[in-house]
Amino acid sequence: MGLLILLCGVAIYGFFFAVFLYLIAFVGGYMLAFLGMPKTVDFGMPPEFYTGSVASNVGLMLLFAVQHTIMARQGFKKMITKIIPPALERSFFVLVTSLVLATIYTYWLPIPAVVWSIESGIWQTVMMVGFAAGFGIVLLSTFLLNHFELFGLRQVWCRFKGVEMAHTEFKTPLFYQHIRHPIYLGFFLAMWCIPVMTAGHLLFAGVMTMYTFIGIGYEERDLIAHFGARYQDYMAKVPSIIPFVGKK
Repeated sequence: MGLLILLCGVAIYGFFFAVFLYLIAFVGGYMLAFLGMPKTVDFGMPPEFYTGSVASNVGLMLLFAVQHTIMARQGFKKMITKIIPPALERSFFVLVTSLVLATIYTYWLPIPAVVWSIESGIWQTVMMVGFAAGFGIVLLSTFLLNHFELFGLRQVWCRFKGVEMAHTEFKTPLFYQHIRHPIYLGFFLAMWCIPVMTAGHLLFAGVMTMYTFIGIGYEERDLIAHFGARYQDYMAKVPSIIPFVGKK
């Protein structure tokens, strides 16, 4: 049973990583058109499908928001571990999140009207660097915490080895000494550092940004419940998203 759980966890991680790589191209849109992806936030759908695209796209993002919010709560985790092995709980979350993202890629309806277009070569370079830095911050931040635990591999490995997984320790390495949510900052940079901003991309970035700020409230409530006064003290000293700007 332990081997089967391990193989499931590894397979899910492989699927997630492929979905994450496609996310880079999807968000990059016209900027990464040279990659030849069939569908991105900016293009990939015939013009006759533009009607009703705003409502459809918002619905897709609400699907992501509802799934992410519900499945990250402790009550859901307790319920789902009555159905699946506890070691697979995080992998199950990663799997469903990956499937939802793949659904967004598939059914997203681009709105190609250009909101802004940066012509300056220097500023285009700045935007591209910001975009790359954003995804770099996201990936590095997961390793600063525990990448393999965050995506379920550590749990299935411990189950396979038959050892109890140690409790997660509260730590604030590198970025986390200056902001509480560097992963979200990375996604903001990736979504907004775009030299050619289409209406569809603006909708995607705007709604996802609003959801992120709402989601932070739920996430920090769980972190306070888990780490108690230590996390509250951290909140009082370290800004949420932007270094040196605000605290709680």
